[in-house]
Amino acid sequence: MRIALDALDAMGGDYAPANTVAGAVMALREYPKITKIFLTGDEQAVRAELAKHGCTDPRVEIVHTTQVVEMSDAAVEAVRKKKDSSVSRAVDLVKKGEADAIVSAGHTGAAVAATTIKLRTLEGIERPGIASYLPTKKNVCVLIDAGANIDAKPLHLLQYAIMGSVLSSQVLGYKNPEIGLMSIGGEDVKGSEFTKDVFKLLKGSSLNFRGNIEGHDLFEHPVEVVLCDGFTGNVVLKTAEATASAVFRWLKRELKRTPFRMLGAWIARNAFRAIRRKTNYENYGGSPLLGVDGICIIAHGSSSPLAIKNAVRVAVEFIEQQVNPKIVEAVRSYNQKNPSARPAESVADAV
Repeated sequence: MRIALDALDAMGGDYAPANTVAGAVMALREYPKITKIFLTGDEQAVRAELAKHGCTDPRVEIVHTTQVVEMSDAAVEAVRKKKDSSVSRAVDLVKKGEADAIVSAGHTGAAVAATTIKLRTLEGIERPGIASYLPTKKNVCVLIDAGANIDAKPLHLLQYAIMGSVLSSQVLGYKNPEIGLMSIGGEDVKGSEFTKDVFKLLKGSSLNFRGNIEGHDLFEHPVEVVLCDGFTGNVVLKTAEATASAVFRWLKRELKRTPFRMLGAWIARNAFRAIRRKTNYENYGGSPLLGVDGICIIAHGSSSPLAIKNAVRVAVEFIEQQVNPKIVEAVRSYNQKNPSARPAESVADAV
């Protein structure tokens, strides 16, 4: 099976292009099925980083760009006014069929806007959603949306449920994934008018819908797919990441207070390492932007080379598992069974 091109936004991220290029080199060495990686960005800076790693791999191609999207830039305006930015050029490669996926650790809004406007959405999908992986005590759940669509409509979350289920089953391997709707109470009468409307849609669907879940259910009574609008999802995700990081810092400080605690920590070091591996975002790579007619993997802004390498791995998995065609098939099947569902509006036309 030929795994074709991956476009990597080399200038995207807090530590770009150093970490981005280092991660690309790691991916090339670990995944021989990759036939090419495009590095979009300042050619001189990218070549300097490649030289540091002694990388002369012929599968690397640099696409020189003259602009960079800053974190302070408005997403849509950046796409329209900075057409020669690293993220825009990377998306262009996918649009022209020269690459199969874009991986970016830069401006999330710009990556979402560029892929949505230029690639448009999959058949039957109104708005794309960022799907992030959250480790729990018994599984890895998919949280969608983690920040792409903060003004979501109930129908969008129904579509997120379908896409999240496909991702959970095809990539994570869960049969008939259970879906939970993030709310402020488990009862169907709890929540905002928005969540109540979403609840009704999901209740009437053929999806494996558990019902409402609360914040503590994420880790105590986990489901395979967690649904929420982009505002809520982004807050939940960043709070969970920050909490995990803070707990490890606090634990490290307390364990160093006495020699006996340090001895106990040494004895239990393998357990601590196992938990660290499970909660380390670097191991999960990036978050797929589900619903766009192409593959876009959004990595953390502070991604290390390992995280970038794993984000490329996620892109490879998407290509191999044919996730997008299966999403289209699942949405089409749902719409055929529910002909009263409102037709999808083109996102690119709505922007």
